[in-house]
Amino acid sequence: VQLVESGGGLVQPGGSLSLSCAGSGFTFRNYGMSWFRQPPGKERDWVAIISSAGGTTDYADSVKGRFTISRDNAKNMLYLQMNSLKPEDTAVYYCKARVNTNGVIRTYWGQGTQVTVSS
Repeated sequence: VQLVESGGGLVQPGGSLSLSCAGSGFTFRNYGMSWFRQPPGKERDWVAIISSAGGTTDYADSVKGRFTISRDNAKNMLYLQMNSLKPEDTAVYYCKARVNTNGVIRTYWGQGTQVTVSS
């Protein structure tokens, strides 16, 4: 199982950024996927989740109405569209999958992508 995030960078407050996560080594379409983030010096927190088929999503209150999670199962891709960004959104963003590997549910993380919101 491999998860590779991309799309991070520096953006001004109020700006937008789109993150991507490419999944491989597992049947991507069979699993719900999540985004997490870890601000500097803080714990990693959940941001958003999407069901395997993409029909159900949920968000942390801090990003609700500003972020949108989506996926393209034909491309094995997970996305996070981030709008109206705030300095407090600055963090390393990770995608996460919990995959049944030989009968055992294991948690997999990508390497993370840095998002910095600053003027």
